[in-house]
Parts: sequence; structure tokens; C-alpha cells
Amino acid sequence: MSGALKFGHRGAKGHVAENTIESILKAIEFGVDGIEIDVHKCRSGELVVFHDFTVDRLTKGTGEIRNFNFEEIKKLTVSIHYQIPTLTEVLNVIDRRCLLNIELKGTNTASETVSVIESYIEVHNWNYSDFLVSSFKNEELLAVFEINKKIPLGVLMESDFDKAITFAKSINAAAIHPDYTMLTKENVEKVQAEGFNVNTWTVNTPEAIKRMKYYNVNAIISDFPDRL
Repeated sequence: MSGALKFGHRGAKGHVAENTIESILKAIEFGVDGIEIDVHKCRSGELVVFHDFTVDRLTKGTGEIRNFNFEEIKKLTVSIHYQIPTLTEVLNVIDRRCLLNIELKGTNTASETVSVIESYIEVHNWNYSDFLVSSFKNEELLAVFEINKKIPLGVLMESDFDKAITFAKSINAAAIHPDYTMLTKENVEKVQAEGFNVNTWTVNTPEAIKRMKYYNVNAIISDFPDRL
């Protein structure tokens, strides 16, 4: 049996509205090893936890999340019932009960994310090992690396393993995060042989979960972490 870490995708997205405090609490209730969330920077500078670049799908508002200030974002509700949290609100709720994978979804999120992480290490007794910062945006990961080389990084990818490995080496990344449909036992072993963990997303069906465990991936990110 694989020892893959169990990560809740956007909290426990399959059970409660994604990237909300309530979804994160549900994932913790399921005993996850980690939680993956997404961050954008809003117009007034705060890091807010939200996946899409616009608020249209999940709220009754419309427009790009970067064009809303903090007060406007807090007036929006996700799936009618839930607020959009800030990164600091999420950190306070998790309170080191599990790892936090922060995906830099929006542009210009690296610097403020580093500041928040450093603050929680210095003031709230978190450790660097409690964090993993990932992104599809290589420029954001590079910015994090240039500011603070102690922060563990994960390179999100969909198809080109060689390109991902080359970039991961350049920023001393801890992990590569592929779409699970791209994985074979051989390419998992190849990535691990290069010194990187393989944290795969978004694995929801029992059959796919079983296959990822057989491949000996390091972490499985799922909308249904209770299935892991």
C-alpha cells in the first residue's frame, strides 16, 4: 500500500463549496495531511482564497477578482452561504493541523505570499515544512525562489515532464504536480529519480486513486479526501 499523503483539493470541494473556510474544516475533519488552496491578490492588495480569475461562476457578482477591493469581496457570497476568505484567515483556521499547499493562481501573488508565510513562521510558530507553494506560472515560482529560497516549491504541469524537471531544478523545487491522467508508473519513477516528489491532481474515482497508489506517488490531491 502506498504511503501517499492525502490532500484536500480547495478544501473538500466534493462536499462543501470550494476554497471556503467551511470546506477547509471539512477536509480537516476527514484527517487530511494537507489542503490545497488558490490565491489571487485583490485590488486593495490582500491575498484572497479563490480559484477563478472572475467571480462569475461562484458568486452573483461579475468581473475579475483582481478588480475588487477587500470590502467588495467580503460582500460577495460563494454558493449563497459562504464568504471568500483571505489567506491569513485560512492559516488561522488550519493552525498547523495539516500542511498547506498555496497555489499562486493570480498574477503578482508571489511577494505577498512570501510575506504572509514569513510572518506565520516568525510570529505563529509555523515551519517552512508546513508550506508548499505551487503554480502553473513559472514567473511567480521564480519570484518566490528569489525572495526566500527556504520556501518549498511545487511546479504545476500538464504534459511536458522534461520541461517541468528542468525548471524544477532551476528553482530547487521540492515537487512536481502533474495531472494524474498524464502519469504512468515509469514517469512517476523518472520524476522521483530526479529528486522530486510527485503530487498529483485531481484524483476522485476509486479506480484512479488505486492506480495512483500503485504508482507510488507522494501525494494525491482530491475533491473527496475521505476516499483517500
